[in-house]
Amino acid sequence: MMGLGMRFRALVAAVGVLFLAVTVDAVADSKVNSVRLWRAPDNTRLVFDLTGPVQHSVFTLTAPDRLVIDINGATLGAPLNVNTSNTPITAMRSAQRTPTDLRVVIDLKKAVTPKSFSLAPNAQYGNRLVVDLFDNAADAAPPPAPTPSVATVPAVPVTPTEPAIKLPPAPAGKRDIIVVIDAGHGGEDPGASGSRGQREKDVVLQIARETQRQVNGMKGFRAELTRTGDYFIPLRGRTEIARKKGADLFVSIHADAAPSAAAFGASVFALSDRGATSETARWLADSENRSDLIGGAGNVSLDDKDRMLAGVLLDLSMTASLTSSLNVGQKVLSNIGRVTPLHKQRVEQAGFMVLKSPDIPSILVETGFISNANEASKLAASSHQQALARSISSGVRQFFQQNPPPGTYIAWLRDSGKIVQGPRDHRVNPGETLAMIAVRYQVSPATLRSANNLSNDELKIGQHLTIPGTELAAKE
Repeated sequence: MMGLGMRFRALVAAVGVLFLAVTVDAVADSKVNSVRLWRAPDNTRLVFDLTGPVQHSVFTLTAPDRLVIDINGATLGAPLNVNTSNTPITAMRSAQRTPTDLRVVIDLKKAVTPKSFSLAPNAQYGNRLVVDLFDNAADAAPPPAPTPSVATVPAVPVTPTEPAIKLPPAPAGKRDIIVVIDAGHGGEDPGASGSRGQREKDVVLQIARETQRQVNGMKGFRAELTRTGDYFIPLRGRTEIARKKGADLFVSIHADAAPSAAAFGASVFALSDRGATSETARWLADSENRSDLIGGAGNVSLDDKDRMLAGVLLDLSMTASLTSSLNVGQKVLSNIGRVTPLHKQRVEQAGFMVLKSPDIPSILVETGFISNANEASKLAASSHQQALARSISSGVRQFFQQNPPPGTYIAWLRDSGKIVQGPRDHRVNPGETLAMIAVRYQVSPATLRSANNLSNDELKIGQHLTIPGTELAAKE
């Protein structure tokens, strides 16, 4: 019996070894197939592409500075080749600590603060491990040089679409109006794709840069970009950048796809807290919001207010910014309609995460559907990008000429009577009469009839009226 017992124990041990081997093989199923890198102004992002889920840990070492990434349950499937220029990384090496545990060591030029997380598969990628290396404040690098994937828009003179403003020298203390322009997506989030490989993240960055150039060419305005190169910023992070830059307006630029390749036309969106105004608006908002895989913060600071007062203040701020958003959005939409077909004739509303900044008027401009072959070709053309940018900048200028923030140069021009207001476009809304519109723009009904070749005062909903320029007497 003793011999039988020993044989039984040996059999159990063998089964245990076999079970362990099977378990190890299952755990080690994941492979690291590649690594991708993006440099942002204040951090470097590494994305490891995996064939399956893994566990990981990250720690730093000094003398010399290194970052160690242990990826448990994975083996190396291909060499980790990546261009580390303009980053704090000097080299990257790897080795199997065990048959199932991979260690990646990153040699650094200087110390960094790491942050890491895993991402589940989506429509574009499989499992990923993301490691962000944040620069220390004293070592923050300047923004990377632009590396667009489509042709750079040449700096060409902007053809004015309306008479210029007479611009006297600005008195001391009168600030610029700040417009923050956000190019959607970026980095490992390419956004939508065209039939010929056009990528939304590249196209909208070009349009954003051109819009910035044009806005900066208008005296009394200054434009800033949320991203200056090909790197990812979470949606909440974009509005936080706008707030830090003191934005008077936030404009997010996109070129999305639709389920139907036949969908076409540009759109302008503002935030809605009561649902979307169309199925397309709802679909676009859902697809854009899903692209934010990290989340973040961007709330207005109300820490010093009691809960009820904070709610009231937030509601008031949201109402004011939504009204302004719809106003500026309609002006931008009217201008865009002169250079490209519109998907909808009015500003739509949807729950875009990137627009949820209650203290800053915000709009999202869909410049067209990159999933439509014809529109994708137009969006990649520098001439069309310039026209779209000109439409956006013109709408922004028209809005702020009528609604300048206190303390700005444009407010001083308006209040001192030194501004010449060029022609504007007005779309007739339900319930509006010619007399009401005349009062709104401070012109006479006869002037409106003459400027629009109207034989009477009858108007149609959706009709576009030209509002003549109003020249104010200059004050010395």
